[in-house]
Amino acid sequence: MSTDTILKTPVSFTANAVEELTRLMGEPGFDQQQRLRVGVKGGGCSGMTYVLGFDVPKQEDLQFVFEGVPCCMEAAHQIYLYGMTIDWQGGLNSRGFTFTNPNASSTCGCGTSFAV
Repeated sequence: MSTDTILKTPVSFTANAVEELTRLMGEPGFDQQQRLRVGVKGGGCSGMTYVLGFDVPKQEDLQFVFEGVPCCMEAAHQIYLYGMTIDWQGGLNSRGFTFTNPNASSTCGCGTSFAV
């Protein structure tokens, strides 16, 4: 695994997101080798879609910890995600993670697709 240390995390999380991620990592059977993978992939209505899920980090991944949540990201994804804030909405009408990305030139109505 990468031994690079970064001083500023490329993305941040709201208190609600940290609470939900901590809850998920505390579930019985959670694989402690996994980290929260933050990234992008091609697709979606605006051209790129956010990736957010637990995964075992790869050697070339950038790794960081935000308020106790261990994370990993492909280094090349920083250009699209640097400065982004991830939130958790727990309401009845809108439940899930949301993304506020200062690098996005446009987003779609679903909130998980963006263009740069």
